[in-house]
Parts: sequence; C-alpha cells; structure tokens
Amino acid sequence: MTSRSRYVIIGLITMIVGLLAMFPARVAYHWFVPPGVAMSGIEGTIWSGRIREGNILGVYVRNVELNMQPLALLTGKLGYAVEASAASGFVNGNVAIGSGGDVEWTDLTASVSLQALQDTLSMPGLNGTVNLRFEKLAFEDSVPVAVAGTVEITNLRAPLVHRGAIGNFKAEFFTQESGVMASVEDTDAVVDLAGSLSLLPDRTYQFLAQVAPQDDTPADLKEQMRFLGSANERGQYELRLEGQL
Repeated sequence: MTSRSRYVIIGLITMIVGLLAMFPARVAYHWFVPPGVAMSGIEGTIWSGRIREGNILGVYVRNVELNMQPLALLTGKLGYAVEASAASGFVNGNVAIGSGGDVEWTDLTASVSLQALQDTLSMPGLNGTVNLRFEKLAFEDSVPVAVAGTVEITNLRAPLVHRGAIGNFKAEFFTQESGVMASVEDTDAVVDLAGSLSLLPDRTYQFLAQVAPQDDTPADLKEQMRFLGSANERGQYELRLEGQL
C-alpha cells in the first residue's frame, strides 16, 4: 500500500467518524429501532445519545445513555454501551443491532421490579425483584434464540397463586440446537420446586416442574397444589405450563 493510499483510507475513516459524530440520534432511532422498543425524548447523536424514557419488551426505562462501540460496525451491526434506570433498578450492558432488527446483548446486568411487568405478564399484584446476569442474550424477531446467563427472582409475590410471599427462585439459561433451555429451582421458598423451561424457534414454550409442599408451606397453597393432580410417592405434584409467545 502506497503512502497516498494510506492517507486516502485514513481520510475516509475520519470522514465517516465525523459524520457519525454529527448524525442525529433521533433519525437513527427510526432507522434501526428493533420491534418491541419504543423511545421518547431522544437527544444527542448516533455516536453518543441520550433517551429520556422508553419501553423495551414491556420494561419501562429512563435516563438511557448510549455510547457507540465502533468495532461493531465491522460486523455490519450498530453497537452501543447502554446504561439506564428502570423501575426500582437498572439496566447495563452492550447491545448490537443488525440491519434486519436482530438484537444481541452481551455482558448484560439488570435489576427490575416485577411490579413493572405485571401488565405484560397479565398477573395483577405481581411483585418482587428480578435480577439478570447474561453473558449473551440474542433475539431474532423479538424471540430469544441464544442465551447464556442467570435470572434470579427474590421476594416473589403473586396473589393469583398465593396471597403471601412465595420466596426466591433461580433459572440457569443455556442454548442447545433445539432452542433455548433453562433449569429452574427454588433457592429459599415456601415450596420445593425443580423444573426446566424450553423455548423453541417456533415461539412455543414449555415449563415442566415438580413442586412439593414443605413444613412451612401455607395451608391455602397446599390446597391449591391438589388441583395439579395426584402427588407421586415423594409428595411432588407436576406443574406444566405451555403456550406460544
């Protein structure tokens, strides 16, 4: 490569970086925003922007700070380091958005109140805290297709299930050829629970678990378990939830 060619390349890179540094973030939002995302109060540029508030897949966020990661452009994606506040929590991570609207999060950590999700999940009175830590969380058409990380729910309350506190639970997510899987267990709850969750590419999901009462399980919750059918020899009931996203 000649000296002149190097200067031309450096000049082009400088021009591109300069254009990105001045390109309005509000314009880029309409071009690149993936499904399930709505934002308002957009300021700054595509290089470094700020968003007053928004909704990401049913989660309300505010005071969003976006800083571009230029190396993501080499993969044909728009990449950002993201910091945001959520309802009684926060969201931090790196996100890359593809031209087709595919989204991939890496090094994602978040803590969100379950109360903010009660309308999305159609569970009135839902409360507690969900803590996320994902090495990778990739979506295609708003469906998770590659996941590696953990979800912990603390101080769960779900009045449709039980009027009091139910406890703490943990899910370990991983990806197989057939789809996204997770092992689920209680960590400190009023019931013993162990199960598995599967989410397939066709958007169907299935949660299968064995749940059993403990000595401190409230009487009304024990009574509800009987509607799950007959217990096995270990006193466990089968819990099955199936559907499609």
